[in-house]
Amino acid sequence: MYTVVGRIRSRAFRVLWALEELGVEYTHADLAPGSDEAKAYHPSGKIPVLMVGDEALTDSVAIMTYLSDKHGGLGYQAGTIQRARLDAMLHYLNEDLDALLWLIAKHSFIFPEDARVPDVVDPTKAEVARNLDGLADRMQGEWLMGDEFTIADILAVHCLGWAFGMDIPVTNEAVKDYGKRARARAAFIQAGKQ
Repeated sequence: MYTVVGRIRSRAFRVLWALEELGVEYTHADLAPGSDEAKAYHPSGKIPVLMVGDEALTDSVAIMTYLSDKHGGLGYQAGTIQRARLDAMLHYLNEDLDALLWLIAKHSFIFPEDARVPDVVDPTKAEVARNLDGLADRMQGEWLMGDEFTIADILAVHCLGWAFGMDIPVTNEAVKDYGKRARARAAFIQAGKQ
């Protein structure tokens, strides 16, 4: 059985959601990043961590990719064109949404005040809003990769929720509907109960 380490209001939610989608049993250690308890799982204290036996896997996208490959769902077989397209989508989402949202968070409330650069926040929020609205152009069906829900959707919708929490406006109705459809999935709801 897997153990997911990390607060539900963090990137650990992505892993919990993926496990629920896959129907795989797990336990959840709701631990804060950098805490002594989290460091017992991984020396850095960074979350999320997925414990696979005695092995600690880190990075939410790497963990979701591992789970997708291991359990044969939420993605495509390695070495296929579909998988290459999924990997490209994951890189795009990490670079053009997740990294920018993390930058905003660091300069809004994570860094000590004397290390923050407030001037980067508003332009970065505007870029995130543009990129979120542009998701509609990247959709290849009901979901990002077509008619099949994948780990790319988990990543995108988690970023969409993070942006909403930062008051970043999403004006594209197709993107709003996409987010609502994903959040209505039983696995999303169940993961939120952890």
